[in-house]
Amino acid sequence: MAIYIDPPTWPGHGRMWSHLVSDTSYDELHAFAAAIGAPPRAFERDHYDLPAERYADAVRAGALEVGCKELLLRLTAAGLRRPKNRQV
Repeated sequence: MAIYIDPPTWPGHGRMWSHLVSDTSYDELHAFAAAIGAPPRAFERDHYDLPAERYADAVRAGALEVGCKELLLRLTAAGLRRPKNRQV
């Protein structure tokens, strides 16, 4: 049971972004995100998008830092991956 975050290397809307995921459940992910003040609108299919300036907040709260490939592997292994091209 863990929350993972990748480095803020994803550009968008004039900012750099990280992805925040759970290897357990969406409930765990939503609770963690709420605890660090991430708005519900930041949730996209299977992860939260966090701006670079919130990265340290997530790590301080207990998110484990991993690379983007490791994050995707853990999300997929947990059965929580929801690719864009797949209907939910």
